[in-house]
Amino acid sequence: MVDVDKAIRMAVRTGKVILGSKRTIQLVKHGKVKLAIVASNCPAEIKNDLEYYCKLSNVPVYIYDGTSWDLGAVCGKPFMVAAMAIIDPGDSEILKLVKGENNGVE
Repeated sequence: MVDVDKAIRMAVRTGKVILGSKRTIQLVKHGKVKLAIVASNCPAEIKNDLEYYCKLSNVPVYIYDGTSWDLGAVCGKPFMVAAMAIIDPGDSEILKLVKGENNGVE
């Protein structure tokens, strides 16, 4: 099983990620995202929009098992991150979250 926090940290450090729900939704609409990650306490409206556009664009969604403060901390940021997009995972094994077990993935 992939350590989610470690994988996110590695993706932020070595890959290309976008933080923030507005930009994540925008990039998902264009199909440029390999994985969308949403905090468990993300507002329902944003979460529903993101899941809808991810389904249309065939982009997997991972529901992070923590708050937006937790997700921000894992990304090394001093602010909340409700949603983030993985464009390039870098050295991270984050994409194994969606290829292996569907643990939290819809």
